[in-house]
Amino acid sequence: MADVYIALLHYPVYNRSGAVVTTSVANMDIHDIARAARTYGIKKYYIVTPLAAQRKLAGDILRHWQTGYGARFNSSRREAFAITDLCATLDDAMGDIASLSGCTARLVATGARLRGRISYAELREKLREHSGAWLLLFGTGSGLAVEILDRADYSLQPIKGPAEYNHLSVRSAVAITLDRLLGI
Repeated sequence: MADVYIALLHYPVYNRSGAVVTTSVANMDIHDIARAARTYGIKKYYIVTPLAAQRKLAGDILRHWQTGYGARFNSSRREAFAITDLCATLDDAMGDIASLSGCTARLVATGARLRGRISYAELREKLREHSGAWLLLFGTGSGLAVEILDRADYSLQPIKGPAEYNHLSVRSAVAITLDRLLGI
């Protein structure tokens, strides 16, 4: 079984107008994605933002739950946050994964508007058959910018429900994706 990592990118992502922007880190994303990541055996969850002020804010939240009062107050939350880390760029996350795993991670882009080139069933099989590191990329705002999509080894088919409406929170998309790929 492969080692699976996830990254929540706040840059480069699109806004509603199609401009490349940096989005704000959201406390709920930090918490909910960390808990889902730990539940599904993710090796590490990276929060990626180039903004030092946003990394400081997220770092304060992480420290509270990793080593501060929150760690003593709620040990299960501490356990989830133990696999959560911050970095400025996708390349920083890739470098960390390479040092942890000894290999370059395969990149899998996700997004509601992607024309998926790989199905959940196909990717699930690849994760079972191939060792090594895989990094699932999730975007904030209105999705990952083309420069990230161009780097991806695979684009995962979008999550679709029976309705035309398709605007899940990134927290929900991560949970659904992890369950489809790694759930029992």
